[in-house]
Amino acid sequence: MNNTIIAALVSAVVLSGANGAQAAETKKVDVLLVGGGIMSSTLGIWLNELEPGWSMEMVERLDAVAEESSNGWNNAGTGHSALAELNYTPMDEQGNVNISKAIEINEAFQITRQFLAWQVKNNVLKNPRSFINATPHMSFVWGDDNIKFLRKRYEALQASPLFRPMQYSEDPQQIKKWVPLMMEGRDPNQKLAVTWTPIGTDVNFGEITRQYVGYLQSKPNFSLKLSSEVRDITRNDDGSWHVEYKNLKDGETTATDAKFVFIGAGGGALHLLQKSGIEEAKEYAGFPVGGSFLVAENPTIAERHMAKAYGIASTGAPPMSVPHLDTRVLDGKRVILFGPFATFSTKFLKEGSYFDLFTSMTPHNIWPMTKVGVEQYPLVEYLAGQLMLSDDDRFKALQEYFPQAKQEDWRLWQAGQRVQVIKRDEEKGGVLKLGTEVVASQDGSIAGLLGASPGASTAAPIMLEVMQRVFKDKVASPAWQEKLHQIVPSYGTRLNDDPARVYEEWKYTSELLQLAPPPDIRGNAEANAPTNSDPVGQKHSDSDPDIAL
Repeated sequence: MNNTIIAALVSAVVLSGANGAQAAETKKVDVLLVGGGIMSSTLGIWLNELEPGWSMEMVERLDAVAEESSNGWNNAGTGHSALAELNYTPMDEQGNVNISKAIEINEAFQITRQFLAWQVKNNVLKNPRSFINATPHMSFVWGDDNIKFLRKRYEALQASPLFRPMQYSEDPQQIKKWVPLMMEGRDPNQKLAVTWTPIGTDVNFGEITRQYVGYLQSKPNFSLKLSSEVRDITRNDDGSWHVEYKNLKDGETTATDAKFVFIGAGGGALHLLQKSGIEEAKEYAGFPVGGSFLVAENPTIAERHMAKAYGIASTGAPPMSVPHLDTRVLDGKRVILFGPFATFSTKFLKEGSYFDLFTSMTPHNIWPMTKVGVEQYPLVEYLAGQLMLSDDDRFKALQEYFPQAKQEDWRLWQAGQRVQVIKRDEEKGGVLKLGTEVVASQDGSIAGLLGASPGASTAAPIMLEVMQRVFKDKVASPAWQEKLHQIVPSYGTRLNDDPARVYEEWKYTSELLQLAPPPDIRGNAEANAPTNSDPVGQKHSDSDPDIAL
């Protein structure tokens, strides 16, 4: 036998052995979670409760979980419940305020509260003060038209028990009791109006994510792969998914076969859905929008402001760009953030690639993107204006909310990247979709989440929606139904229709999450409103330092 034939045979044996080894290394799991943020971790917690025998793996491209959009420094942490966000209550040409979206968002956050409370009750989450803190939510406006709108909004929202603790005032002295920093040094002749809701919260979704994943790691059927970037997603003959990922530290490529894949990779989700080749992904494109904040960490300043004070967005601005002066609890201390100021990058992730936008373009989505670009020209103008802002311009914007702010007390921080959803539309060609969008294959074997606000605040109900779409039969089963109602007592009902149930839900969750007792809205709303002597309605004073993580 000549040397050429021998070499060929040896090579064949080696390759066969290598392929066999690779096949042996392909792990098989029931669920693969792509992305180590609040969405994937929330779904992991849901499924661990509902199907504790299922095997799960989480793949994250960074060196730790919760380092992108879920990181506390990269999002507003508002606990979005439409208490202060004016874009959820649009006014029509006849002057009527539509509160349906606000009710929908608030109902969703009540599911989040119940989900968090259950996790505390079962020791999945520990020390509620490390991730949720009572922080009043406030709408703060000036100018006759804006004041008229806010008054109408308040009156409309009073029809809903979910918003009944809200108070309205145009009295400068009352407003000063609530937010002294925002009133000191202000023109006494400036007309103002505010709504003030003491039951709002500040939430650190990064901390929640870390605790979720830490708990999942204690389970024998869960594994976490960090510094691992998904490179390919292909369908197996049996309908499962073959997911290849590369370790960014040592360059090793491994693979996992999963019966179900969830892509909760923030801005990276669109590319991965496109890689899967599912028809549903062809409907979508994305437009990246970033944001920066001014940050004040001086305790003397931070301890004197206790509110999330939201204004009105500029014309053409996306919802995530509504200016707000926010109390946050980050890294164990109170800080104040003001912004956001919109930034633009072709990256889809803060730690992404400048080619993200261009590589997401396909023959299927280029026309919808073009149509939206034409339709949304005010957004383009707004972004262009924001990019031209100087440090002095940003500080001037801050002074509209905090007149006596000193520039040396503030630094600029680049927050996370968000990707606004663009969806193909038969009539318009393409539409810009606000909020989040679940994209799932027809057979329910793969799903992903696109979009931004309200995002993390509604992770629990969004993942419920995912399960209802991909595990339809399971969700309908008596076993799952019983567990779902244990975790979320209001599951399948509208709290808005029952003031007594709203109060009971607030009371139950407040006790477990160590928040102040809620106002009793079952009787006379005015009689039960918080008094001016304790406008914040917290168990602790505004200067309470006991907020360590």
